[in-house]
Amino acid sequence: MATIVKRISKRTGRIKYRVKIRMKGHPPETATFERITDAKNWAADTESAMRENRYFKTSKSQKYTVAEVIERYKNDYLKRNPKRETDIERKLDWWKKQIGYYTLADISKSLIIEKRDLLLNTPKKNNAPRTPATVNRFMTALSHAFTITIKEWEWMEDHPMRKISKLQEPRGRVRFLDNDERKRILETCAESRSPHLYLIVMVALSTGARQGEILGLKWKDVDFERRIITLHHTKNGERRILPISNHVLPLLQAHHEARSKHADYVFPSPRHNRPLNIRIAWESAVTKAKVEDFRFHDLRHSAASYLAMNGATTSEIAEVLGHKTLAMVKRYSHLSEAHTAGVVERMNSKIFGAP
Repeated sequence: MATIVKRISKRTGRIKYRVKIRMKGHPPETATFERITDAKNWAADTESAMRENRYFKTSKSQKYTVAEVIERYKNDYLKRNPKRETDIERKLDWWKKQIGYYTLADISKSLIIEKRDLLLNTPKKNNAPRTPATVNRFMTALSHAFTITIKEWEWMEDHPMRKISKLQEPRGRVRFLDNDERKRILETCAESRSPHLYLIVMVALSTGARQGEILGLKWKDVDFERRIITLHHTKNGERRILPISNHVLPLLQAHHEARSKHADYVFPSPRHNRPLNIRIAWESAVTKAKVEDFRFHDLRHSAASYLAMNGATTSEIAEVLGHKTLAMVKRYSHLSEAHTAGVVERMNSKIFGAP
């Protein structure tokens, strides 16, 4: 049964009506209104919904706002998954600013598409246009928050983004160093004032590891006896093993011998309490080497491309790079045409005999 209590603020004198509903089989529900008519209507609608098992939709989704979803998601979910916390928070804060005041019941496909298109057509702070890929990441952040809202908190029934397609993205970038470019970059890295830059780039080229994975390495992750590096914190959340090549092993061993005994990181900052920042040193080396349109992440593409050109299969490349699916490594398939041709030729020779 519903009870309505009239309350008068001692400070402002404003009147509000607090409704409380208790019904067997349902948790107590409360709401506050400024008009008695609204209070009675809400009480009648909610009681009716409870009796007809429609209560969920009319209560939870109307009770909570998108802002409340985002704040709980950041506090409860992201705190347990801190790896990309800052990046996801930034995206969610944008959504909070745009639609945070809406209740969950008011969120529609058309509203989200409207805000998505607004984001796509709003330049970044440096006036550069936003790419479809960037906008898709914003959409993914909000979509996952809604997924947790539905599956774990039960504040919603239907996913408002279920029927919204992703924006079409251009094909994945494949920029790798040719032999001459690789030689020039390694030379300028070796001459860099940053003493660790050359070894960092060598590790990247020989393993395909990401910059964050390399700079976050600690000596306890390096096993010289087994000649492996263990990545405990990767993008997909799974541990990954990197073999130490013959070219990198002696460099890494010498670096280990010369290390500061107080540094846990393989590549520490001068203060030894955090990973090294190589942005300026890297950009300077690339500029000095006169290599156009090349980012540090392209060292990962270079490693994958070299694997493809030397006969590695897409599944082998995916395993080295740590991709869960083959979709991300399909971009390198054109580089392994010679290997593919060899596989087909061996199959035909076995079936039809040598010509």
